[in-house]
Amino acid sequence: MTAQSHFERDTRITSTGAGRWSTQLSAAWNIGTNPNGGYLILPVLRAMSSLVDQPDPITVTTHYLRPGLSGAEAEIRAELVKPGRLASNLRGSMHQDGKPRLESLVAFADLDTSTGPDVDITIPAPDIPPPDECIVRSGSDQGVELALLSRAEMRLHPDFANAGSLDEPVIDGWVRFCDRTEPSTLSLPFFADCCPPSIFATHGRVGWVPTLELTVHIRRRPAPGWLQVRNRTEDCQGGRIIETGCIWDSTGTLVAQMRQVGLLLEQG
Repeated sequence: MTAQSHFERDTRITSTGAGRWSTQLSAAWNIGTNPNGGYLILPVLRAMSSLVDQPDPITVTTHYLRPGLSGAEAEIRAELVKPGRLASNLRGSMHQDGKPRLESLVAFADLDTSTGPDVDITIPAPDIPPPDECIVRSGSDQGVELALLSRAEMRLHPDFANAGSLDEPVIDGWVRFCDRTEPSTLSLPFFADCCPPSIFATHGRVGWVPTLELTVHIRRRPAPGWLQVRNRTEDCQGGRIIETGCIWDSTGTLVAQMRQVGLLLEQG
């Protein structure tokens, strides 16, 4: 019998009725005392995927209402809003202690099914050092405990050694699951949200930067191996930042793009 991966075990769901599931949130995906936002989406996506035949989430928009409670049970609610031949739209949420923690709108499709011609327009992967020449991410990068690093291995561009004094708010690097589980369209929203905030590059570590809203567009199914990530802070006003990012697979193919709004919480 093949052992379950961390990804499978820690996002496992159990049906409790029509449109209802339960899941146990693992503390192994925490940043500080809070579950990573990208991780919180994963069991919701699992529940949604059970309602449609299309296997791939292609657009995932999530609003975070409250921090999740790690090590505790959560209720997931999901419904099919509009089925479609090319894409089906679903709505989902996560609740703990009777309070909503997040709300998501997601479209699922089959990325093996073409809906039209390909046009040779894409974003090429930037040229960065290979993973074994990059910096292993640690909790000291962020000034908080990162249990998350027991699940996701991250290698950051060597320039990140000078974080806080770089010219641009950009972070480049490589990510993969620690147990070598291969990436999938279902796990890409996690990888879109697992790197240090890119504003660290110019302003140094500022502790926890919680996400208010995260949108991930999944373009292609990723090839096995490392994922290459580049995130950039586009704007910062009034303690709120806008960050954009891209993910390429091991062949250099663009597989996902993300955009999020976060809160910049300075360390006391």
